[in-house]
Amino acid sequence: MTVFALLEAVGVVAFALSGLVEARHRDMDLVGLFVVALAAAFGGGTLRDLLLDRSPVFWIEHDAYAVAILGLSAVFAFFPITARLPAFVLLVADALGLGLFSVAGAGYALQAGTSTFIAALMGTITGTFGGVIRDILCQELPSLFQQTPLYATCAFVGCYFFFLLTYLSIPSEVAGWVATAGITVFRLAAVKWNWVLPVSRH
Repeated sequence: MTVFALLEAVGVVAFALSGLVEARHRDMDLVGLFVVALAAAFGGGTLRDLLLDRSPVFWIEHDAYAVAILGLSAVFAFFPITARLPAFVLLVADALGLGLFSVAGAGYALQAGTSTFIAALMGTITGTFGGVIRDILCQELPSLFQQTPLYATCAFVGCYFFFLLTYLSIPSEVAGWVATAGITVFRLAAVKWNWVLPVSRH
């Protein structure tokens, strides 16, 4: 398993958990939990694979991901204690998934022969669009489209941080995990200190 595949596998779990926590807070049943978790875990990576013309898309090639998410969904559906998980769990799972998927997406894009700018965009898409679909399914306006603490910016900047590390001849196995940690910490710090992009108001 390459470092990008490993990052992606861990990212699937992290984003699936973020989807399950969000859906559980809305008292969804097993089907609802499973659908939201699938969308959160697979949305960004599926869009990336379609744009890069990678076939089959990653979760069809690795069906164990969907099976694992079904198992996690069953745990959340049948154990009431999961309904009491604090909102902080969702924040951490989402930040970790953002970091993991962004770096994996950027790495796959580079392997496909894209420029670093396009690779950073692909990493950002991979890291953010699962959360967008999750929020829409849970009837929320996605934070990506609001003036909320930095989200997509963390992914985009973190991808360039990954490129810098590899440019400095740091092995991709190390650079990938360091960049993932950087994106995760950046996102959590943005939430804690409310770092936002400026906006023109009318």
